[in-house]
Amino acid sequence: MTHISFAITDVSYVLPDGRPVFSNLTETFDLRATGLVGRNGAGKTLLARIMAGLLKPTSGHCQCSGTVYYLAQHVSHPPGSSVADLAGIKHILDALERIETGSTAPEDFDIVGDSWDINQRLFQQLEHHNLGHLGANTPASMLSGGEAMRVSLMGATLSNADFLILDEPSNHLDRPGRHALIHQLRQWSRGLIVISHDREVLESLDRIVELSSHGLHSYGGNYTFYAEARAHERQNALQNLHERKTERQRHERVAQKQRERQQRRQARGKRQGKDANQAKILLDRQKERSEASAGTLRKKQIANRADLDRRVEEAARHVENQTAITVHSRPLSQAMQRRIAKLEGAVLPHVTGPARTISLILGGQQRIGVIGPNGCGKSTLLRMLAGQLSPVGGTCAVFAKTAHLDQKLTGLDPAKTVLAQLQQVNRDAPEGDLRMRLAQLGLDATKITIPSGKLSGGERLKAALACILYAAAPPELLLLDEPGNHLDLPSLQALETMLRAYRGTLIVVSHDDAFLDNLELTDRLSATARGWRLDPV
Repeated sequence: MTHISFAITDVSYVLPDGRPVFSNLTETFDLRATGLVGRNGAGKTLLARIMAGLLKPTSGHCQCSGTVYYLAQHVSHPPGSSVADLAGIKHILDALERIETGSTAPEDFDIVGDSWDINQRLFQQLEHHNLGHLGANTPASMLSGGEAMRVSLMGATLSNADFLILDEPSNHLDRPGRHALIHQLRQWSRGLIVISHDREVLESLDRIVELSSHGLHSYGGNYTFYAEARAHERQNALQNLHERKTERQRHERVAQKQRERQQRRQARGKRQGKDANQAKILLDRQKERSEASAGTLRKKQIANRADLDRRVEEAARHVENQTAITVHSRPLSQAMQRRIAKLEGAVLPHVTGPARTISLILGGQQRIGVIGPNGCGKSTLLRMLAGQLSPVGGTCAVFAKTAHLDQKLTGLDPAKTVLAQLQQVNRDAPEGDLRMRLAQLGLDATKITIPSGKLSGGERLKAALACILYAAAPPELLLLDEPGNHLDLPSLQALETMLRAYRGTLIVVSHDDAFLDNLELTDRLSATARGWRLDPV
């Protein structure tokens, strides 16, 4: 098919409780590889499911000139499922097996279609992605999260669909997996929509479409182009908002002067009326004219003020609601002067291969990014430094107060409010001061007084970090395991701002190169085929 396109027209979706998610979305997707971005909660996944035909819009319609393959961001594998199920080809393999055993049912031949070589193509894909140890019947339960995602992505390629819609495909992928994904996306020659917050993935695409409260907005370039255009738009929107507010203030000053002149005229008229020898009927008529004039002026000023308020509100709507992140750095002089941790031949539990043993010395204010393939022991290393695991052999000594933030944020109590949890770790600071600091992180009064379990992923991460950074005695060693997972782009950038302000020793596990590059690291700790290697940045 030479002309592949996907059009959505006036698509709206309203939740069962009556809350609208988005309204009147209209956009055309062509052969340009497109990244779909937006804040958490904007409705990206809902829109993807509508486009895939898995969910009906409240109004509007979608039309695709070919077939669509949708890959959800959460790869599920029910008990008993296999690699073939994850790849979405189990029904084809079953039909092939029935035909090989004598079936002549037309529906079996319809299922197979042109995919008579599907077994061979699956084998080639598995070999190409260094997963040759897997087979079509390998239980899905034996696969890691990264392996399950990679097999699911193979299924997208094997589908031969005219349009792929991939929802956060880089989740759970390690660095080689992400690079393989980018290569796979570049090789795809048909329609492609990728929902992602991964800046490296977005950089490889042809255009970015943003979903916001204003609808869909297309940017004809990759992530760098989009980021520059958004910054320019935001600056223009802020300037327009400033001009509208200034205009309103100027008109208010003019209106105030008009009211003052009107009051002086009325006062002068009253004085003259008392002194003048005029008939009461004439004085009453003068008073009526004065009051009518004042009433007309008042109505005109009210109408002008309403129009100016409307202009200000309209300008404000075009300024994206992103609270500037402000972080108060805390002095950690002790961390600057002494050794933080020492590992000598420490053997990581449950880890095999060259990265099983590590020797490492950590000093004050060292900032380390930990990289390596899935399963090499990165999370285990952090848990051992946090004192949650003991080395099988060797020694691991930590000489500083430590905080560990795992991927599930288990240190944050979902039943308690953010404010209550921050007060628990900092009983000396006034409540107003703590509220101010949380607000400067983008957590306003409505967010910090409800159970933290009801917050979004990005908000919960900010809350957990606030309880660490703003404790009465903040940690000298901060351990973070994939803190950027599932965050939207603004939240990811806010996280980077918070971590750059931290002045202790920082160790961060991440597969996101762009994220690590923005943390002002001093070193990178890599799990290699020869073991752990520490290199200065």
